[in-house]
Amino acid sequence: VQLQASGGGLVQAGGSLRLSCVASGRTTSYYVMGWFRQAPGKEREFVAAITWSGGRISYADSVKGRFTISRDNSERSVYLQMNSLKPEDTAVYFCVADSYWLGSTRSYNYWGRGTQVTVSS
Repeated sequence: VQLQASGGGLVQAGGSLRLSCVASGRTTSYYVMGWFRQAPGKEREFVAAITWSGGRISYADSVKGRFTISRDNSERSVYLQMNSLKPEDTAVYFCVADSYWLGSTRSYNYWGRGTQVTVSS
């Protein structure tokens, strides 16, 4: 499975960005898709995850109410709509996928290369 993320960029605080990630390979391998992020000098942290049906979704407390994860299985894609962005959201955002629900653990089998999000104050 390969994951290709896009949509990062530079935005002012309070602004919005939408990240996209397209998966290739066996669909069972990306039953669960999600996002992690890593800021400079910090550990990689969970952002959000969603199951195939969308029936199970999880967010990090730091993004609840501001970020929305969604997916379009016909496009083999997962999206992260980020609103009310803050400077502390600045990080490289990684798309992840796995056959099973792993929640916020870092044990996902498949990781994309990442896309940079920079929020200026």
